[in-house]
Amino acid sequence: MTTRETYRWRGVTALSLFAAAAGAAFSSPAALLLAVLGVAYAAYGALFAAPSPALTVERTVHADDPDPGDEVDVTLSVTNDGGFLPDLRVVDGVPAGVEVVDGSPRLATALREGKTATLRYTVEAHRGEHDFASVYVRARDLSGARETEGTVPASSTVASVPALPELASFPLREQTVRRVGRVPTSQGGSGVEFHATREYRPGDPLSRVDWHRLARTGDLSTVEYREERAATVVAVVDGREAAHVADADGEDAVEYAVEAAGGVATALLDAGDRVGLAAFGPHWEWLAPGAGREHRARLRDALARRRGFAALPPDRRFLGALVLRRLRKHLPADAQVVFCSPLADDNAAEYVRRLEARGNPVTVVSPDVTGAETLGQQVARVERATRIRSLRRAGVRVVDWPVEESLPVAVATAERGWSR
Repeated sequence: MTTRETYRWRGVTALSLFAAAAGAAFSSPAALLLAVLGVAYAAYGALFAAPSPALTVERTVHADDPDPGDEVDVTLSVTNDGGFLPDLRVVDGVPAGVEVVDGSPRLATALREGKTATLRYTVEAHRGEHDFASVYVRARDLSGARETEGTVPASSTVASVPALPELASFPLREQTVRRVGRVPTSQGGSGVEFHATREYRPGDPLSRVDWHRLARTGDLSTVEYREERAATVVAVVDGREAAHVADADGEDAVEYAVEAAGGVATALLDAGDRVGLAAFGPHWEWLAPGAGREHRARLRDALARRRGFAALPPDRRFLGALVLRRLRKHLPADAQVVFCSPLADDNAAEYVRRLEARGNPVTVVSPDVTGAETLGQQVARVERATRIRSLRRAGVRVVDWPVEESLPVAVATAERGWSR
């Protein structure tokens, strides 16, 4: 706790001296009386010592597992374990990523020894884990001449871990991993789609013999089908400061990028692929590719709780070359990348081109949060469209997602364009 003077009575002292001088110069009883009153007020302010508050605080968050958008009630109780506090101010440490929608986290009261003051307010839950800070308190003496301020620890957390978004399917690039799955390759083997025929070799299964050709020409040949192999995919969320741009409703583009990453992960895990996760920004995050129910739960928890995926501007410096090098080091050589970014600057497109050039096929899912109301918004929209065209010319698939539409609609629209 820190104690300091408020200098509340400094003006009174100066006024008293001025009134005394004026009364002596002009022989004015009224001025001399005003000077006496000022001295009395100044003396009153010096009678009291600075308060030494001894407080116990208890915070209760009335929610177990809120969904994003749910309203959560918070109760803060402050108990005075010391002497009388004639002027006590309390401010609860509401997390930066949480919005107060009803009531107030502030309280001003007088509190006697052993008594408890309570404040109640309501916050709106947002995706992620939000830690409440310590409670700020400030106490003044009866005259208000001295005050003591500080913080009282009170740890609480409100966490909202939404389910992964639903996405029926997500098209991937041609895959070369040698593991059976659903992604078509350019090689023949066992599968369902016709690839080619070749000369029969001893040991070929009879089910793959081209009996029609044998009956027609007498040549014994084997039918090969296009192999389908499982994919290894890493969903990368652009968490750089440049990616934290808002749409017309104030929603952060990183929130949409996280939704896209979650939807892609759902679709690919349901299809039997291995999915990993990374946050590309100052707050580096990495979850190695995996599959199964436990991995799905880890991925869901990471998207909701880890700082790199939060819809809050980063508070660290971003070193692009270092983070890109780290991502390349962690990426399996056979992994595809789904880069989820609003493409708000040229650097985002450049990072995508570098990943593609390294040999990791990249698909970009880009939420469009640009507007058209102002000249600046129109310029931003044109620049983003230019970046998308340049990526497509470089062979990178881009899902251009207008955020007023659903993600499945945007993916289906892009897939129709790729199939032409």
